[in-house]
Amino acid sequence: MKLVPFLATILLLGLIAPAWAQTQTGQWVHAFAMEGEPKYGPDFTHFDYVNADAPKGGVVRIGTMGGFDTFNPILPKGDPVSGLGLVYETLMTPSLDEQSVYYGLLAEALKIGDDYGSVTFRMDPDARWHDGEPVTAEDVVWSFNKAIEVNPDQQQYYASIEKAEVTAPGEVTFTFNQTGNRELPLILGQLLVLPQHWWEGKDASGKQRSINESTLEPPMGSGPYELSSFDAGRTVTYRRAEDYWGNDHPTHVGTNNFDEYRVEFFLDETVWFEAFKGDQFDFWSEYTARRWATGFDFPAVKEGRVVQELFAEDYNGSGLMVGFIPNLRREKFQDERVREALNYAFDFESLNKTLFYGQYERVDSHFFGLPFKSTGLPEGEELDILNSVKDLIPPSVFTEPYVNPVNGDAGKLRGNLRQALSLLNEAGYTLNGTQLVDAAGQQLTIEILTNQPSLEPMFQNLVTNLGTIGVLATIRNVDSPQYINRLRSFDYDMVYTQWPQSWSPGNEQRFFFGSQSATEEGSRNYAGIADPGIDALIDKLIVADDRASQEAAVKALDRVLLHHHYVVPGYTLRNSRTARWDRFSRPENLPEFSSGFPTIWWWDAEKAAKTGGAGQ
Repeated sequence: MKLVPFLATILLLGLIAPAWAQTQTGQWVHAFAMEGEPKYGPDFTHFDYVNADAPKGGVVRIGTMGGFDTFNPILPKGDPVSGLGLVYETLMTPSLDEQSVYYGLLAEALKIGDDYGSVTFRMDPDARWHDGEPVTAEDVVWSFNKAIEVNPDQQQYYASIEKAEVTAPGEVTFTFNQTGNRELPLILGQLLVLPQHWWEGKDASGKQRSINESTLEPPMGSGPYELSSFDAGRTVTYRRAEDYWGNDHPTHVGTNNFDEYRVEFFLDETVWFEAFKGDQFDFWSEYTARRWATGFDFPAVKEGRVVQELFAEDYNGSGLMVGFIPNLRREKFQDERVREALNYAFDFESLNKTLFYGQYERVDSHFFGLPFKSTGLPEGEELDILNSVKDLIPPSVFTEPYVNPVNGDAGKLRGNLRQALSLLNEAGYTLNGTQLVDAAGQQLTIEILTNQPSLEPMFQNLVTNLGTIGVLATIRNVDSPQYINRLRSFDYDMVYTQWPQSWSPGNEQRFFFGSQSATEEGSRNYAGIADPGIDALIDKLIVADDRASQEAAVKALDRVLLHHHYVVPGYTLRNSRTARWDRFSRPENLPEFSSGFPTIWWWDAEKAAKTGGAGQ
């Protein structure tokens, strides 16, 4: 699970269930599966879901919010450009029709130590950098060591890795400081490999490069594309690499079918959407219910040149918690009663009827959308796990199922606001006229930081409701660079964001909720959680030795997180809402766990001619 900034969402993995993995220790294997056996054997020629004969050509143009200021993928600061995953590669790569099954890429095989105390990767002798030099085991060791040297987040993430060393020609071994952690081989398989000789060389002007510094020099990688041109902060173009070593690799056949991959950057959401309507880029992912319901009435849609489509596949293997996250580094949010009170003031039900067109459902778990979220009261092994840390967790986890308050009409809202005010009174706040003040007479204030103006009507619901009980809540909209910097430095009262979750929760939970990450800038511990009970449950989750134990540990962690009220849960739609200019085709049967755009899609010249042919 790579925790480099531009690939942070690759956290999503498959469920830990080591039945097959336990039988494969001590021998070379072509793939690693967390559960069962890999679908594809050692001699497979391509994934079933691709069109192995997909035509190559054309251009795909992606639009995104924000900008970029570096091509260095591992620095903890800065804004790496989107698309670097096209240039750099990893030791292994996943299939899209399996959960947590990874196949050899830069490494042709791996061997796990008998006690899960190490993993060894054997490099593919055909793997080459774009300058023709081989990708070596030494490159892997250098990449790992530099990642933990340069980036404190990665140092924490790889905390269980004792050392990396070349143990034979073309072989690299990672030794762990613990045994029984069956996720670690997969985590190392996702390591981003960088060219040591290039980063330690000089640029065209003779200047010494440094992996410790930001750069806008187009990088050299081993992947299917090269970064060919850019306009800093505005656009970047990747072109298919000539003589790419992996063209016939079974994991790449039928993929990366475009000659050119272009990313356009926007700082304003309205401009961004208007650019899509104006055919300045090809694909739009919609996250606003109102725009999905009312904003696609422009001529290109009516004429069939732009196609709207929902994809459930993108959510089949993942979950999330999304919502308003208060920053516990601010003293006012350290009282659980204050955090719980905020949830009573959020009227999701009214929003869903009046603003969201009934498209959403309320989130009630940190693993929402996954089959192992906590429900009801704990029992069985989950109860045993909770009892083992009983003195460190809220007593309510044993007696009260977590449920969100339900609003939706004036009567319910009044009752819930009374409950919110009662909790705030218990926390030491009192009404002084129309202001809710602390013992020093200071009004309770909350600033919601955002870079998404389209969400402000939803934020206003919470702001207005809190105002009726004397809390001064405000919305602070800033541009994306400022938002990113403030998020990384934890400079906010509250943000509305998410924790993505996978089919295999594990080590990344420390990065989300662990005590050490609470003080590490740039971590995803947005709430500033530093709780010994949470740490103990994460430890139990990481070393779970079978599927049942792992599920039980996830439920226990989820339950305790919910009862601490670290977030006011938001809402979600378990489909990707997409629109695209109709100049692409795709395999008839998409993989179970992804819509695959643009990786397994291709340019369709006949369709493109009907839309105006952009990108030929």
